[in-house]
Amino acid sequence: MNITIDQQGSSKVAVIESSDVIIRDVQDALDLMASVNYNHECHKIILQKANITEDFFELKTKLAGEILQKYVNYKVKLAIVGDFDAYDSKSLKDFIYECNNGKQVLFLRDKQEAVNALHNIT
Repeated sequence: MNITIDQQGSSKVAVIESSDVIIRDVQDALDLMASVNYNHECHKIILQKANITEDFFELKTKLAGEILQKYVNYKVKLAIVGDFDAYDSKSLKDFIYECNNGKQVLFLRDKQEAVNALHNIT
C-alpha cells in the first residue's frame, strides 16, 4: 500500500493506492484511518473501489453502514473512487446519492475529482 499526501494550504488528503483489497471488515477500516491519522496527521482519505471488499457494496451485509459510521464518529472524510454503474441495487444507488449530497462520504468517478472535492470540504 502506498499513501501519498496531496496538500493545498492546510488541507491534506491521503491518496491510498494498492493493488490489494485493503478494507475487508470494520477493523481494517479503523486501522487505515488510524494509520493515516498517526503517520500523516490527515483526516481525509481517498480509496479506490477495488480496495474495498465487495461485501461493502451489498447493503444487506451492513458493512458499509458500520464502516462509514466509524468514519463519521472520528470526523474522517472519505472519498471512494470508481465506477458504480455496474451495481443494479436501487438501495445502493440511493445510498450513494445521499452520501454525495453530504460532506462526509463521497462516491466519485476519478481521483482528481475526489481530491478537489475533499479539499473543498471543511
